[in-house]
Amino acid sequence: MIKATLLYGHPVDAAAFEKYYYETHLPISSKMANVSKVDLTKFVSDPTGGKPAYYRMADLYFPDAITMQQTMASPEGLAAVADLSNFATGGVTVLIGAVENIL
Repeated sequence: MIKATLLYGHPVDAAAFEKYYYETHLPISSKMANVSKVDLTKFVSDPTGGKPAYYRMADLYFPDAITMQQTMASPEGLAAVADLSNFATGGVTVLIGAVENIL
């Protein structure tokens, strides 16, 4: 299994980010086929209780790298990527990784 991790920087307006994310972006991105699982995280602090390095994280899981590439290149995947600039005012860092389950 492979996953794409999107790390969202702190937005200019958190309330506007949340509204757009849930009402517009998630419905757009939910149209992507072949996504096995999605985990969404809203960070509350860093380990010392201070401001976290990132505001939110989204993990999108795919069966394999080829499926992920095909999904992201589809009209639905391209629409989801194009939509990021409409709300992610703190920027987005994307990481791709192979999932290793040890438990």
